[in-house]
Amino acid sequence: MESKPASGVRSAAASPSVTAKRKDKPLFSLIAGTTAGAVEGFATYPIEYTKTVAQFASKSGEKAPGPITIVRNTLAKDGFIGLYNGCGALVAGNALKAGVRFLSYDHFKSILKDDQGKLSGPRSLLAGLGAGMMEAIFAVTPSETIKTKLIDDGKRQVRKYPSGLIPGTAAIVREEGIRGIYRGLFPVMMRQGANSAVRFGTYSSLKNFVAGSTRPGQSLPGGVTFGIGAVAGIVTVYTTMPFDVIKTRMQSLEARSRYTGTLNCISVTLREEGLKAFWRGATPRLARLVLSGGIVFTVYEEIMSLLDSRTA
Repeated sequence: MESKPASGVRSAAASPSVTAKRKDKPLFSLIAGTTAGAVEGFATYPIEYTKTVAQFASKSGEKAPGPITIVRNTLAKDGFIGLYNGCGALVAGNALKAGVRFLSYDHFKSILKDDQGKLSGPRSLLAGLGAGMMEAIFAVTPSETIKTKLIDDGKRQVRKYPSGLIPGTAAIVREEGIRGIYRGLFPVMMRQGANSAVRFGTYSSLKNFVAGSTRPGQSLPGGVTFGIGAVAGIVTVYTTMPFDVIKTRMQSLEARSRYTGTLNCISVTLREEGLKAFWRGATPRLARLVLSGGIVFTVYEEIMSLLDSRTA
Protein backbone atom coordinates (compact mmCIF):
# COMPACT_ATOMS: atom_id res chain seq x y z
CA MET A 1 0.00 0.00 0.00
CA GLU A 2 4.39 6.05 1.09
CA SER A 3 4.33 2.92 0.50
CA LYS A 4 2.60 3.22 0.74
CA PRO A 5 4.29 -0.09 0.65
CA ALA A 6 4.45 -4.32 1.04
CA SER A 7 5.64 -7.89 0.71
CA GLY A 8 4.54 -11.35 -0.08
CA VAL A 9 7.44 -12.71 1.95
CA ARG A 10 6.89 -16.29 3.03
CA SER A 11 8.71 -17.48 6.13
CA ALA A 12 12.18 -18.79 5.50
CA ALA A 13 11.74 -20.83 8.66
CA ALA A 14 8.78 -22.74 7.26
CA SER A 15 9.15 -26.47 6.80
CA PRO A 16 9.63 -27.84 3.25
CA SER A 17 6.11 -29.28 3.21
CA VAL A 18 4.56 -25.94 4.08
CA THR A 19 6.81 -24.02 1.70
CA ALA A 20 5.84 -26.34 -1.11
CA LYS A 21 2.19 -25.42 -0.66
CA ARG A 22 2.92 -21.73 -1.33
CA LYS A 23 3.62 -21.34 -5.02
CA ASP A 24 5.48 -18.21 -6.09
CA LYS A 25 3.55 -17.99 -9.34
CA PRO A 26 3.98 -14.59 -11.06
CA LEU A 27 0.28 -14.40 -11.96
CA PHE A 28 -0.75 -15.08 -8.35
CA SER A 29 1.62 -12.38 -7.08
CA LEU A 30 0.23 -9.93 -9.62
CA ILE A 31 -3.44 -10.65 -8.79
CA ALA A 32 -2.93 -10.60 -5.03
CA GLY A 33 -0.71 -7.53 -5.18
CA THR A 34 -2.99 -5.37 -7.34
CA THR A 35 -6.04 -6.26 -5.25
CA ALA A 36 -4.26 -5.51 -1.98
CA GLY A 37 -2.96 -2.21 -3.37
CA ALA A 38 -6.38 -1.03 -4.55
CA VAL A 39 -8.07 -1.90 -1.24
CA GLU A 40 -5.34 -0.21 0.79
CA GLY A 41 -5.25 2.90 -1.41
CA PHE A 42 -8.98 3.60 -1.16
CA ALA A 43 -9.22 2.80 2.56
CA THR A 44 -6.39 5.13 3.56
CA TYR A 45 -6.72 7.93 0.98
CA PRO A 46 -8.06 10.70 3.27
CA ILE A 47 -4.89 10.31 5.35
CA GLU A 48 -2.74 10.48 2.21
CA TYR A 49 -4.58 13.62 1.12
CA THR A 50 -3.91 15.28 4.49
CA LYS A 51 -0.22 14.34 4.37
CA THR A 52 0.22 15.68 0.83
CA VAL A 53 -1.38 19.04 1.63
CA ALA A 54 0.79 19.36 4.77
CA GLN A 55 3.95 18.90 2.69
CA PHE A 56 3.37 21.75 0.24
CA ALA A 57 5.86 24.56 0.75
CA SER A 58 4.63 27.23 3.18
CA LYS A 59 4.68 30.91 2.29
CA SER A 60 7.34 32.98 4.02
CA GLY A 61 6.36 33.66 7.62
CA GLU A 62 3.30 31.44 7.39
CA LYS A 63 2.93 28.50 9.74
CA ALA A 64 2.27 25.18 8.03
CA PRO A 65 -1.25 23.88 8.80
CA GLY A 66 -1.64 20.81 11.00
CA PRO A 67 -3.60 17.67 9.99
CA ILE A 68 -6.75 18.70 11.90
CA THR A 69 -6.75 22.17 10.33
CA ILE A 70 -6.33 20.68 6.86
CA VAL A 71 -9.25 18.29 7.35
CA ARG A 72 -11.47 21.04 8.80
CA ASN A 73 -10.67 23.46 5.96
CA THR A 74 -11.23 20.79 3.31
CA LEU A 75 -14.60 19.76 4.76
CA ALA A 76 -15.69 23.42 4.91
CA LYS A 77 -14.67 24.08 1.30
CA ASP A 78 -15.52 20.85 -0.53
CA GLY A 79 -17.26 18.56 1.94
CA PHE A 80 -16.22 14.96 2.69
CA ILE A 81 -15.65 14.24 -1.01
CA GLY A 82 -12.86 16.82 -0.94
CA LEU A 83 -10.76 14.40 1.13
CA TYR A 84 -10.85 12.07 -1.90
CA ASN A 85 -9.61 14.69 -4.39
CA GLY A 86 -7.11 12.89 -6.63
CA CYS A 87 -8.14 9.50 -5.21
CA GLY A 88 -8.60 7.82 -8.59
CA ALA A 89 -4.96 8.40 -9.53
CA LEU A 90 -3.71 6.96 -6.26
CA VAL A 91 -5.99 3.89 -6.24
CA ALA A 92 -5.13 3.03 -9.85
CA GLY A 93 -1.46 3.70 -9.21
CA ASN A 94 -1.52 1.83 -5.91
CA ALA A 95 -3.02 -1.26 -7.54
CA LEU A 96 -0.40 -1.20 -10.31
CA LYS A 97 2.35 -0.33 -7.81
CA ALA A 98 1.54 -3.20 -5.47
CA GLY A 99 1.28 -5.62 -8.39
CA VAL A 100 4.68 -4.56 -9.73
CA ARG A 101 6.13 -4.55 -6.19
CA PHE A 102 5.08 -8.09 -5.27
CA LEU A 103 5.89 -9.46 -8.72
CA SER A 104 9.33 -7.80 -8.70
CA TYR A 105 10.07 -8.78 -5.12
CA ASP A 106 9.22 -12.44 -5.72
CA HIS A 107 11.39 -12.35 -8.86
CA PHE A 108 14.39 -10.78 -7.09
CA LYS A 109 13.82 -13.05 -4.09
CA SER A 110 14.01 -16.17 -6.25
CA ILE A 111 17.30 -14.93 -7.73
CA LEU A 112 18.85 -14.04 -4.36
CA LYS A 113 17.87 -17.14 -2.35
CA ASP A 114 20.76 -19.29 -1.14
CA ASP A 115 21.23 -22.99 -1.92
CA GLN A 116 18.84 -23.93 0.91
CA GLY A 117 16.11 -21.70 -0.54
CA LYS A 118 16.42 -19.13 2.28
CA LEU A 119 16.64 -15.36 2.01
CA SER A 120 18.93 -13.57 4.48
CA GLY A 121 18.14 -10.14 5.92
CA PRO A 122 20.61 -8.23 3.70
CA ARG A 123 19.42 -10.09 0.60
CA SER A 124 15.82 -9.33 1.52
CA LEU A 125 16.75 -5.64 1.73
CA LEU A 126 18.39 -5.87 -1.71
CA ALA A 127 15.34 -7.59 -3.22
CA GLY A 128 13.12 -4.90 -1.69
CA LEU A 129 15.34 -2.16 -3.11
CA GLY A 130 15.04 -3.63 -6.59
CA ALA A 131 11.25 -3.97 -6.25
CA GLY A 132 11.00 -0.35 -5.09
CA MET A 133 12.94 0.91 -8.10
CA MET A 134 10.71 -1.05 -10.48
CA GLU A 135 7.48 0.26 -8.96
CA ALA A 136 8.82 3.84 -8.98
CA ILE A 137 9.45 3.72 -12.73
CA PHE A 138 6.40 1.82 -13.89
CA ALA A 139 3.68 2.93 -11.46
CA VAL A 140 4.43 5.33 -8.64
CA THR A 141 5.91 8.38 -10.37
CA PRO A 142 3.06 8.99 -12.86
CA SER A 143 0.27 8.22 -10.38
CA GLU A 144 1.85 10.27 -7.57
CA THR A 145 2.54 13.22 -9.87
CA ILE A 146 -1.06 13.29 -11.11
CA LYS A 147 -2.42 12.90 -7.57
CA THR A 148 -0.18 15.66 -6.21
CA LYS A 149 -1.01 18.09 -9.02
CA LEU A 150 -4.76 17.48 -8.64
CA ILE A 151 -4.59 17.99 -4.86
CA ASP A 152 -2.47 21.14 -5.28
CA ASP A 153 -4.86 22.43 -7.94
CA GLY A 154 -7.84 21.72 -5.68
CA LYS A 155 -6.54 24.26 -3.13
CA ARG A 156 -6.99 27.09 -5.65
CA GLN A 157 -10.09 29.25 -5.87
CA VAL A 158 -10.35 28.54 -9.60
CA ARG A 159 -9.17 25.10 -10.69
CA LYS A 160 -6.68 24.76 -13.53
CA TYR A 161 -7.41 21.10 -14.26
CA PRO A 162 -10.62 18.98 -14.23
CA SER A 163 -10.92 17.02 -10.97
CA GLY A 164 -11.45 13.55 -12.48
CA LEU A 165 -8.59 11.12 -13.05
CA ILE A 166 -8.88 10.77 -16.84
CA PRO A 167 -9.72 14.42 -17.75
CA GLY A 168 -7.23 15.71 -15.17
CA THR A 169 -4.45 13.50 -16.55
CA ALA A 170 -5.28 14.47 -20.13
CA ALA A 171 -5.08 18.18 -19.23
CA ILE A 172 -1.70 17.75 -17.50
CA VAL A 173 -0.27 15.83 -20.47
CA ARG A 174 -1.60 18.44 -22.93
CA GLU A 175 0.12 21.22 -21.01
CA GLU A 176 3.40 19.57 -20.00
CA GLY A 177 3.70 16.45 -22.13
CA ILE A 178 4.63 12.99 -20.82
CA ARG A 179 7.48 14.57 -18.86
CA GLY A 180 4.81 16.37 -16.84
CA ILE A 181 3.68 13.13 -15.21
CA TYR A 182 7.24 11.91 -14.66
CA ARG A 183 8.33 14.96 -12.70
CA GLY A 184 10.20 14.04 -9.53
CA LEU A 185 11.28 10.61 -10.85
CA PHE A 186 14.63 10.62 -9.01
CA PRO A 187 13.25 11.37 -5.51
CA VAL A 188 10.42 8.89 -6.13
CA MET A 189 12.95 6.18 -7.02
CA MET A 190 14.94 7.02 -3.89
CA ARG A 191 11.81 6.97 -1.74
CA GLN A 192 10.37 3.77 -3.18
CA GLY A 193 13.71 1.99 -3.12
CA ALA A 194 14.25 2.95 0.52
CA ASN A 195 10.60 2.25 1.37
CA SER A 196 10.60 -1.24 -0.05
CA ALA A 197 14.06 -2.13 1.23
CA VAL A 198 13.20 -1.10 4.80
CA ARG A 199 9.64 -2.43 4.67
CA PHE A 200 10.48 -5.80 3.12
CA GLY A 201 13.55 -6.23 5.32
CA THR A 202 11.66 -5.39 8.52
CA TYR A 203 8.63 -7.48 7.60
CA SER A 204 10.70 -10.46 6.52
CA SER A 205 12.87 -10.39 9.65
CA LEU A 206 9.92 -10.02 12.03
CA LYS A 207 7.85 -12.65 10.25
CA ASN A 208 10.70 -15.16 10.25
CA PHE A 209 11.36 -14.48 13.94
CA VAL A 210 7.70 -14.83 14.98
CA ALA A 211 7.06 -17.87 12.79
CA GLY A 212 10.26 -19.56 13.89
CA SER A 213 9.77 -18.96 17.61
CA THR A 214 6.00 -19.40 18.04
CA ARG A 215 4.57 -21.25 15.02
CA PRO A 216 7.33 -23.27 13.32
CA GLY A 217 6.12 -24.81 10.08
CA GLN A 218 2.74 -23.03 10.22
CA SER A 219 1.29 -19.95 8.51
CA LEU A 220 0.62 -16.94 10.73
CA PRO A 221 -2.95 -15.80 11.52
CA GLY A 222 -4.22 -12.59 9.91
CA GLY A 223 -4.05 -10.56 13.13
CA VAL A 224 -0.35 -11.34 13.62
CA THR A 225 0.41 -10.56 9.97
CA PHE A 226 -1.41 -7.23 10.33
CA GLY A 227 0.63 -6.37 13.43
CA ILE A 228 3.96 -7.24 11.80
CA GLY A 229 3.03 -5.21 8.73
CA ALA A 230 2.06 -2.24 10.91
CA VAL A 231 5.42 -2.30 12.73
CA ALA A 232 7.20 -2.44 9.36
CA GLY A 233 5.21 0.65 8.37
CA ILE A 234 6.34 2.59 11.46
CA VAL A 235 10.02 1.85 10.80
CA THR A 236 9.60 2.81 7.14
CA VAL A 237 8.03 6.22 7.84
CA TYR A 238 10.77 7.75 9.93
CA THR A 239 13.67 6.42 7.87
CA THR A 240 12.29 7.57 4.48
CA MET A 241 10.26 10.70 5.28
CA PRO A 242 12.69 13.24 3.70
CA PHE A 243 12.40 11.46 0.33
CA ASP A 244 8.60 11.75 0.55
CA VAL A 245 8.66 15.49 1.29
CA ILE A 246 11.04 16.26 -1.59
CA LYS A 247 9.00 14.06 -3.92
CA THR A 248 5.81 15.97 -3.11
CA ARG A 249 7.41 19.36 -3.63
CA MET A 250 9.03 18.37 -6.91
CA GLN A 251 5.61 17.28 -8.18
CA SER A 252 3.70 20.41 -7.08
CA LEU A 253 2.34 22.95 -9.56
CA GLU A 254 4.96 25.55 -8.62
CA ALA A 255 7.93 23.16 -8.87
CA ARG A 256 8.99 24.27 -12.37
CA SER A 257 9.22 27.91 -11.35
CA ARG A 258 10.60 27.40 -7.84
CA TYR A 259 13.16 24.57 -8.12
CA THR A 260 15.81 23.85 -10.76
CA GLY A 261 16.11 20.20 -9.71
CA THR A 262 16.04 17.76 -6.82
CA LEU A 263 19.22 19.03 -5.15
CA ASN A 264 18.02 22.62 -5.47
CA CYS A 265 14.70 21.63 -3.88
CA ILE A 266 16.56 20.08 -0.94
CA SER A 267 18.76 23.18 -0.59
CA VAL A 268 15.85 25.65 -0.77
CA THR A 269 13.76 23.67 1.72
CA LEU A 270 16.63 23.40 4.19
CA ARG A 271 17.56 27.09 3.86
CA GLU A 272 14.03 28.50 4.09
CA GLU A 273 12.31 26.08 6.48
CA GLY A 274 14.98 24.19 8.35
CA LEU A 275 15.62 20.49 8.93
CA LYS A 276 12.21 19.84 10.51
CA ALA A 277 10.54 20.52 7.16
CA PHE A 278 11.84 17.18 5.86
CA TRP A 279 9.63 15.37 8.37
CA ARG A 280 6.54 17.50 7.70
CA GLY A 281 3.47 15.33 7.25
CA ALA A 282 5.07 12.48 9.24
CA THR A 283 2.04 12.08 11.53
CA PRO A 284 -0.55 11.44 8.78
CA ARG A 285 1.98 9.38 6.81
CA LEU A 286 2.66 7.30 9.91
CA ALA A 287 -1.07 6.72 10.39
CA ARG A 288 -1.43 5.73 6.75
CA LEU A 289 1.57 3.41 6.55
CA VAL A 290 0.68 1.63 9.80
CA LEU A 291 -2.77 0.88 8.35
CA SER A 292 -1.30 0.36 4.87
CA GLY A 293 1.26 -2.18 6.06
CA GLY A 294 -1.36 -4.11 7.98
CA ILE A 295 -3.98 -4.03 5.23
CA VAL A 296 -1.78 -4.78 2.24
CA PHE A 297 0.17 -7.64 3.85
CA THR A 298 -3.01 -9.23 5.23
CA VAL A 299 -5.00 -8.95 1.98
CA TYR A 300 -2.03 -10.20 -0.04
CA GLU A 301 -1.41 -13.24 2.16
CA GLU A 302 -5.11 -14.14 2.27
CA ILE A 303 -5.52 -13.92 -1.51
CA MET A 304 -2.32 -15.91 -2.12
CA SER A 305 -3.58 -18.62 0.25
CA LEU A 306 -6.94 -18.66 -1.51
CA LEU A 307 -5.37 -18.93 -4.97
CA ASP A 308 -2.96 -21.63 -3.80
CA SER A 309 -5.79 -23.68 -2.28
CA ARG A 310 -7.73 -23.57 -5.54
CA THR A 311 -4.81 -25.00 -7.50
CA ALA A 312 -3.59 -27.47 -4.88
